[in-house]
Amino acid sequence: MRKITGLLIPILRNKYILTIIIFVLWIAFFDKNNLIDRFEDINTLKQLEKDKLYYQERIEQDRKRIEELKTDNENLEKFAREQYLMKKKNEDVFYIVEEE
Repeated sequence: MRKITGLLIPILRNKYILTIIIFVLWIAFFDKNNLIDRFEDINTLKQLEKDKLYYQERIEQDRKRIEELKTDNENLEKFAREQYLMKKKNEDVFYIVEEE
């Protein structure tokens, strides 16, 4: 233990090394843009980029679906029946709910 403290005391007495240590501690923990917040921001950015890719793919799928619905009346009728439970005249619709 004396050997370690014997090495640390001269190092900590050096004003340049002491200044560098204080600066690193300040940047790491106390600054407005400290390292902890930076790592959290980087993780948040990565998650947002994943979300962006997911939503871009979803938008493209929806665009294709809308184009199909605009051009083909059979697809439009099928969509209306499935999503909104619409029916033709003189037709009965049975909605089956699967229980888990």
